[in-house]
Amino acid sequence: MESHESMVIQWLKKNQARGTFLLQKLVQEGSIRGHESRAQAIIIEKCRELKLKLDIWEIGDKELINHPKFCSDRKSFLDNPNVVGLLKGKGGGKSIILNSHIDVVPEGDRTKWREDPFSGLVEHGRLYGRGSSDMKGGTVALLLAIEAIRATKLQLKGDVIFESVIEEESGGAGTLATLLRGYRADGAIIPEPTNLKFFPKQQGSMWFRITVHGKSAHGGTRYEGTSAIEKAMLIIQHLQKLEAERNSRVNDPLYEHISIPIPINVGKMNGGNWPSSVPDLAIIEGRMGVAPNETMEQAEKEMESILLALQEVDPWFSLYPPMIEWFGGRWLPGNLPVEHPLVEVITGSYEEITTKKPLIEASPWGTDGGLLSQVGKIPVIIFGPGVTEVAHDANEYINLEDMFMAAEIIALAVLRWCEVAI
Repeated sequence: MESHESMVIQWLKKNQARGTFLLQKLVQEGSIRGHESRAQAIIIEKCRELKLKLDIWEIGDKELINHPKFCSDRKSFLDNPNVVGLLKGKGGGKSIILNSHIDVVPEGDRTKWREDPFSGLVEHGRLYGRGSSDMKGGTVALLLAIEAIRATKLQLKGDVIFESVIEEESGGAGTLATLLRGYRADGAIIPEPTNLKFFPKQQGSMWFRITVHGKSAHGGTRYEGTSAIEKAMLIIQHLQKLEAERNSRVNDPLYEHISIPIPINVGKMNGGNWPSSVPDLAIIEGRMGVAPNETMEQAEKEMESILLALQEVDPWFSLYPPMIEWFGGRWLPGNLPVEHPLVEVITGSYEEITTKKPLIEASPWGTDGGLLSQVGKIPVIIFGPGVTEVAHDANEYINLEDMFMAAEIIALAVLRWCEVAI
């Protein structure tokens, strides 16, 4: 390890309490969708402290809303800004985007939390609260890495672009807005909660809604009607067969430990309006996984073809074909080769800090990385602290030691990717 790298790592080891305090403040500001402004104010204050060149703006202009990859059902983004902080390099080095999202999912049933969901409680090396793992711990790791570089007065050749965006949990409008604003780099790191694994490839996903028609009748003579719920059950069976078929084609060693690489999940179903009536309408809603090497359009077409083929299985569907709508959340897949220089730099940094080989897998969920790679044509790797299993659960927490380790790894990767100006 070079002497300047050792200086940065030593600073990080001596200043862990700063990271804990910052994470606690961020978690205590419950930045669920539409309420991101107070947490973003903390980010802005920190960026000013680090003397980053700030860009703060409210997204939602016509260019964004009319973009083919825009996805959001939010009617207003007022008072909940995107934040970008630029650490300008001297030139001659590669640039990097450090992207994180400030929005968190709702806390859910508060009775299942043993403490307030936004307490920021620190206990036995863990910090608890909604957003601690997903992904404010990753955000703090990024800021600690930048602060260590600033504190040791190192000048980089390449630019470092720190992004704190809104709307990741709902489809990525915040990150798309940064791309349309002109932010590009030679590489990007997104510190989602990966349990310190590396995800160069990531699953995409999209929500679907299938409307199924039946024929109403009295429940006592249900044979005179046709149950939309029963027809919906048949459709679900064929969706399960489609899932099995699609996953049988996935032949990627990075999915070796993931039992269903690209799931089709039925998450919601409504049907009927009276116990004594045969239901004439049922609605299925769910999420379809998209493989790293396929497009959203290819996945859509495959499901639509299955629904069309149901006419050969049941004559009812020839008269009343099920209607599919693609709505709500959409996350583009990402597909970075494991041999890419960015992967080599950050895995090398991991090995330097931990003296171990990293685990490299494919992400089982979507992130804003798909937008950065597909729209921005930016190489992206997903790597960060946080416990994947508790990310959206009650009693969410992060192991602080992992956050500090991630900060060291990311700092080292930034120094090596952007290069230090001597």
